[in-house]
Amino acid sequence: METKGTEVRARGRESVVAGVRALPLAVGGLAGSIVLFVLTIVSIALVPLGVGIVTTPWVLTGVRAFANVRRVAAAQWCGVRIPAAYRPVPAGANPWTRCFRMLGDPATWRDLAWLPVDMTAGFVTALLPAVLLLYPLEGFALALGLWRVFTDGTYVGWWYGFVPVSGEGTALLAAALAAVLLVGAYHLCPALLRLHFRLTRSVLASGQGELAERVRVLTETRRDAVDTSAAELRRIERDLHDGAQARLVAMGMDLGTVEALIEKDPAKAKALLAQARQSSADALAELRDLVRGIHPPVLAERGLGDAVRALALRMPVATEVDVELDGRADAPVEAAAYFAVSEILTNSVKHSGADRLWIDLHHTDGMLRISVTDNGKGGARIGAGSGLAGVERRLGTFDGVLAVSSPAGGPTMVTMEIPCASS
Repeated sequence: METKGTEVRARGRESVVAGVRALPLAVGGLAGSIVLFVLTIVSIALVPLGVGIVTTPWVLTGVRAFANVRRVAAAQWCGVRIPAAYRPVPAGANPWTRCFRMLGDPATWRDLAWLPVDMTAGFVTALLPAVLLLYPLEGFALALGLWRVFTDGTYVGWWYGFVPVSGEGTALLAAALAAVLLVGAYHLCPALLRLHFRLTRSVLASGQGELAERVRVLTETRRDAVDTSAAELRRIERDLHDGAQARLVAMGMDLGTVEALIEKDPAKAKALLAQARQSSADALAELRDLVRGIHPPVLAERGLGDAVRALALRMPVATEVDVELDGRADAPVEAAAYFAVSEILTNSVKHSGADRLWIDLHHTDGMLRISVTDNGKGGARIGAGSGLAGVERRLGTFDGVLAVSSPAGGPTMVTMEIPCASS
């Protein structure tokens, strides 16, 4: 019996949360879709005049950010995954290249097709949960006599739904209708919110060439992975050459000098031995740092959760970590996730001005989901020189996706998803 009551309360909370979330989703989605759709049409129309070549990339970037916010909400609120498959734009490209690369991207036209859907059917499916939750309040208020306040006690055509309220009896009928709507809200609000996000996914993830686009994105991410690996090997070679190798060479020279001086000048030989011992300790420390940068020992020994906790302890700002992992993922996936989190934390500390960070890791439905949130100034976006493009490429190697929600003034939320099994 107690379990049944707990389930009812949990379902009630879920329905209330869905209804509360749906209202700003409907209003904000309608306003944002209309504004961005109009701006996009005007900007594209101005391309032949040259003005649109400059404005269109900025407007389309805003459309992508708006769509990415919806992707984050869909994943976090209802577990609906909406993949993003935007073609990369070369860093430092001129406006002409940026404009036509973005206009030639099929994902751009899926975004533009989604905007009118979001301002019509999307608005209705997002508004329904809020109406089911909030409209009953009016019916109950009428039953308590509120209709007298607005009608001066006389019938002036007040309607609640299909019930004309003209007295106490009809006010009670309005309350009965409100109770029916409230029961509907209890059962339907979460499902209607999921329906809204599934409608969004049906447009944003549509297209006959989706499989070909997926293959192309995977090909690019594999190529990026090879390039990244080659760059990492060059970095290791440079660090070994300039660091540990140089110290070992110096230590060898010192030992050769000691061999020549050990009988002629024992005091000098003793000093050189001490110097060689310090050089060996420094070389060992550099080798340990290098190995830690390749694959942290705590990651191999304790897993991703403890490795991220160790990262949080080294942060110069207060960092909270919430881990819900029922096992361990494959080592390459854990390494990619670890270094992605490390890069995002570094970006937050350097650029956001935040004084608090929150990290959430959990594994559900074959998906490793990680979110990093800060209370900084916001304004972060992929491809803005913040390192997020590198993180996106790293995750793309494993079919992972990255979504960034970072309005001006903050907060910033970076969400990562990597499909993987848990041992």
